[in-house]
Amino acid sequence: MKQSAGTLLYRQSNGQLEVLLVHPSGAYNRKSPWSIPKGEPEEGVGLEDTARRETLEETGITAGPLVPLGHADYRKSRKRIHCFAGLAPVDAAPTCASWEVDQAQFMSIGEARKQLHPDQCIFLDRLATYLAGGQSPPSGAP
Repeated sequence: MKQSAGTLLYRQSNGQLEVLLVHPSGAYNRKSPWSIPKGEPEEGVGLEDTARRETLEETGITAGPLVPLGHADYRKSRKRIHCFAGLAPVDAAPTCASWEVDQAQFMSIGEARKQLHPDQCIFLDRLATYLAGGQSPPSGAP
């Protein structure tokens, strides 16, 4: 099974929880769903390190402390996506830092649920559970 790892960075904006998502580039992806920034691990590289690398490569944002949100399996392709969540740096300004994405932006949970790949929506639920659980979210990046 192919493996991929990415992040679900979040922030509060105007009293509303927002998450960072990316959209794949290319005319053939015009109607494709959005995704967490993610990619395949290189040999000998751990999943969290892969998630950090891909987030930086695709959005220009360096992730701070992260917590694992588990994985989700794509129903059609049988690809396994591992997700790590973390508070976005206060000054996070996403850019399309790679040819792989044509959009990178923070959006509300409601909008994210509409735009996100259906098999990744479980990560929004897990983030909400994590944040509602009384646990302290990871501190922001420097």
